[in-house]
Amino acid sequence: MTLLQIIVLAIVQGITEFLPISSSGHLILVPTLTDWPDQGLLMDVGVHVGTLLAVILYFKSDVRRIIVAFWQMITLKKETDSHDKRLMIALILSTIPVVIIGGLVSKMGWNDAWRTLEIIGWTSITFGILLYILDDRCAVTKKISDLRYGQALLIGLAQVLAVIPGVSRSGITMTAARGLGFGRTDAARFSMLMSIPTIFAAGTLEGMKLYNSGDTALGIDIFVGAGLAFIAALMAIAGLMKWLQKSTMTPFVIYRVILGIGLLGLVYGQ
Repeated sequence: MTLLQIIVLAIVQGITEFLPISSSGHLILVPTLTDWPDQGLLMDVGVHVGTLLAVILYFKSDVRRIIVAFWQMITLKKETDSHDKRLMIALILSTIPVVIIGGLVSKMGWNDAWRTLEIIGWTSITFGILLYILDDRCAVTKKISDLRYGQALLIGLAQVLAVIPGVSRSGITMTAARGLGFGRTDAARFSMLMSIPTIFAAGTLEGMKLYNSGDTALGIDIFVGAGLAFIAALMAIAGLMKWLQKSTMTPFVIYRVILGIGLLGLVYGQ
């Protein structure tokens, strides 16, 4: 891999992982539109590790409290904060659907059949418009402290749709949370926290494939990719959270629709 390819892939992964515009869709587009060779599983694992570390660092206070709550639960110790325990259980519940369905999709190889410009184009437009409708029309009636287990499970079920390229994991979870009446920053915060076990699970699955393939020699390329993805993801998370404190999701919707129209134009214009 060239240095330019590493830089582009790492930055694309880092930025799009947490913005509601689909990281998987953009990572498919990069080799498709540039004729670059596939980056391989090792680089995929590397950039996923970078984005995982970024979200853990940004939400380190939440992560620490969730870990403490989990430890207290498994050791049967008296809980210091019931809210932290509820949030921890909510994250577990919201992750179960995508682990089960995502694992099945990967095992059956269905995700390879969905990696097309046509599907990415349609999903970008469709779920972008859905995000706009719910973000624009749903009032803010709840905070993350109001999150119930059933609501967490619904958001988790929505996350399953992100196995289809172009849907966007962060986009569909924020859409679901807004539809349930959560504010934009609370929707984004829960979506980001959900990404930690989800990215970890996806990275573990890719790591197992990598281990079974025997190609586990780490090179400088992997560390460069992981580092750049970490920086890009950290900046993207901070920028998104600051933006949502005073603005709407509309700019991301506009981008998705323009991207989708452009991709469909390439597909149907041939």
